[in-house]
Amino acid sequence: MTKTSKKQQADKRRLTVIWAALLCLFVGELLFYTWCRVQCVRTGYDISAETRRHKSYSALQSNLKIELARLKAPENISRIAQSQLALGMPEPNQIIVVP
Repeated sequence: MTKTSKKQQADKRRLTVIWAALLCLFVGELLFYTWCRVQCVRTGYDISAETRRHKSYSALQSNLKIELARLKAPENISRIAQSQLALGMPEPNQIIVVP
């Protein structure tokens, strides 16, 4: 083999290594981009799920506030005291005025 032949082979080998390195870099960038997009979509799905949960909890909280207001109503308290606890209005002799 001559010097030029060896030099041409070395140049071809070096060019092949450079192309392989560039190809690996390109494939690595594609994989990284794909991973980023997958993470972005997954995060979007997580946000949507949490938004649905938040709406569900807000509706539940609203229903509980309505139920609490209904249970605090004086008519309801009076009815429960009379029917379930057998309480009634005190007789005049049962009333003690504290000075």
